[in-house]
Amino acid sequence: MRTHRSYLSIIRKLTAAGVVRGMAHITGGGITENLPRILPRGTAAVVDLAGWTVPPLFEHLQHLGNVEQDEMLRTFNMGIGLIAVVPAEQVKKAKALLDRANERHHLIGRIIRGDRRVTYN
Repeated sequence: MRTHRSYLSIIRKLTAAGVVRGMAHITGGGITENLPRILPRGTAAVVDLAGWTVPPLFEHLQHLGNVEQDEMLRTFNMGIGLIAVVPAEQVKKAKALLDRANERHHLIGRIIRGDRRVTYN
């Protein structure tokens, strides 16, 4: 275990570039509980589980504790520490900014019409 990293530097870059509509720090509650907090009414999120590689630690914990996938996603960040919601027309610019900053990033989903919750593919 180690102290989580600070996202302040990259948050400043993303907001200064005007490429984000919202951000969610994925802490206790995982993606399932943290991402809906930033979604406007009438929207929902679809997260593609193939969009990133889950660190082996989480797979080990899941196996060791015989924990269901839904519970893992509701409890842990699964390797995603911060989610930035970026409009489709700004994705290329955001990716270029993140690449220049040597920041690991993944396209993990999209925002759709819905009732402020997360579904997984």
